[in-house]
Amino acid sequence: MQRIVILGNAGSGKSTLARELGRRLQLPVVHLDRLFWEPGWVEADNEVFRSRVRQAVCGDAWICEGNYSRRTFDLRLPRADLIIWLDTHRTTCLRRVMLRSLLNRPRADLPVGCSEKLNGEFLKFLNFVWNFDRVNRPGIEAVRLAIGPQVPVVHLRSAREVGAFVQDLSATVQGSFKLQG
Repeated sequence: MQRIVILGNAGSGKSTLARELGRRLQLPVVHLDRLFWEPGWVEADNEVFRSRVRQAVCGDAWICEGNYSRRTFDLRLPRADLIIWLDTHRTTCLRRVMLRSLLNRPRADLPVGCSEKLNGEFLKFLNFVWNFDRVNRPGIEAVRLAIGPQVPVVHLRSAREVGAFVQDLSATVQGSFKLQG
């Protein structure tokens, strides 16, 4: 397992899981938000974004976290070995998004020149997080089934399940990769 796609709502733990798996499996991590957003939260041109993603996943091993299904699944899913869906409850996602925005710490997944501020755009983002499962997830799942139905999917619904998965995956691939504690 050397090409992993991680999907889920904002605040579901995609970036955290990607970093942990990347560290344990010694795989490069691709944060799609860093490829999509220009400084000041300006969207990259679609062809520029797709070119960045294409380049990021052209190698034999990677972990790619983020949704962007209609824009990038055709580039990622045909090459993926595994899809991890983080089914984190929306109240947990909201709490995490609000906390990280209040703390405003640098993060590996935060695009360069973009800071999280409590403003009108942030309130719209909270609405996106709250409604993700009803509004966005069905479309993401439909595109996944159309482009990558052959890729195995693991659904993780809690921090406990994520922890157990990471431990199990580490034990499973220990012979194939040099793992770090």
